[in-house]
Amino acid sequence: KNSMAHLTSFKKQTGTGYKIAMLGTMPPLRGLSSYCFELSQAVSNLYRIEFLSFKSLYPSFLYPGRDLTNDDTFPTISNNRLSVKKNLTWYNPLTWLITGLFIKADLLHAQWWSLPLFPVYLFICLGFKLRRLPVVFTVHNVLPHERPALYLTLTQFLFKLVNHFIVHTSNNAEQMVRYYKIPKNRISVISHGTLDFHIKEHSNRSTIRREMGFDAYHKVILFFGTIRPYKGLPTLLNAFSHVLKFIPESRLLIGGKLWGKWHPYETQIKSLGIDTYVTTFLDYIPSGEVYRFFMSSDLVVLPYHHFDSQSGVGTTAIAFRKPLIVTDVGGLPDLVPDRRFVVPPNDESVLANAILNCFRNPHQMETMSISANIISEIHSWQTIAKKTSQVYHQILQCASTVE
Repeated sequence: KNSMAHLTSFKKQTGTGYKIAMLGTMPPLRGLSSYCFELSQAVSNLYRIEFLSFKSLYPSFLYPGRDLTNDDTFPTISNNRLSVKKNLTWYNPLTWLITGLFIKADLLHAQWWSLPLFPVYLFICLGFKLRRLPVVFTVHNVLPHERPALYLTLTQFLFKLVNHFIVHTSNNAEQMVRYYKIPKNRISVISHGTLDFHIKEHSNRSTIRREMGFDAYHKVILFFGTIRPYKGLPTLLNAFSHVLKFIPESRLLIGGKLWGKWHPYETQIKSLGIDTYVTTFLDYIPSGEVYRFFMSSDLVVLPYHHFDSQSGVGTTAIAFRKPLIVTDVGGLPDLVPDRRFVVPPNDESVLANAILNCFRNPHQMETMSISANIISEIHSWQTIAKKTSQVYHQILQCASTVE
């Protein structure tokens, strides 16, 4: 009996023997796979993880980009403490029920970001709650980017099944209290980690820049990720046209999937007379090609008009130690220690001046790269795994006390 008590105590203190079910997306699906890929591997150093992923995420007509082709360029997972099940399908509720009622785990940790997944998450969470097992949510989008009222209504209902919440910024925590009436003691703030797996060792920057169409003397600004209205590309285009007047060797590289029509942007580019200075790759960038865009660039700009969380693009820039200019929205300022490079949204003049400040001062660019190195330590997955483990420990202890 004493040995069993000691073993139970050790299990509670260290997490040894506990099994965590994570719900989200894993490669080759896209969705949140980059984040889930990093998080699950980091946490598996502390807990056994069974990741519950999808065979079919949702119908393509619900995705504005229309294209849901799998990405087979992610690195492979080789970790005996992490297993991945890809059984869930949007069209078969039986897969949701089986997962919720029969997956063996001590706790469910779900990644929440997309309204079309509501019924899947609802059934799985209900299954865990019926078995009196705790549920933790990491809420990536506290508020939707395009803000449909339905998102708030259904998400509020789903959150009633959750024991504890993880968000990426203190602002997100305040929103959880304001919009969903979640008590502060049920919310933990854990940052979005840097997406280091995109880095390719032994890559040659000069060769890649040449292949991407840039000469050594070009100063390349990168706008990366899905092209959506809230991301402020028109503001950056106007700012870039101003930068060109003073630094004609500047170039703008745009890479990402369109969520809408390109025509308005194309019209703006031509009217500004900057079309020969702008390079575009208007499609989903496979994971294995992401490094080419960041290695080609000298400066990454996130000119978002509104935003509530932290950015995978921003944390990728940090992983590559790139100088970064962001707008003062959401958790973006957390990625840039120097406030001169945190600019107001929708302000092309201030943004242009910030870019000019970087390009005119090589020492400034070096300092910003060093700052990115410091930020990368703050957003390391080892730190995130430790904080996440503390949340699990707290919730599992409460669950065992109730029992």
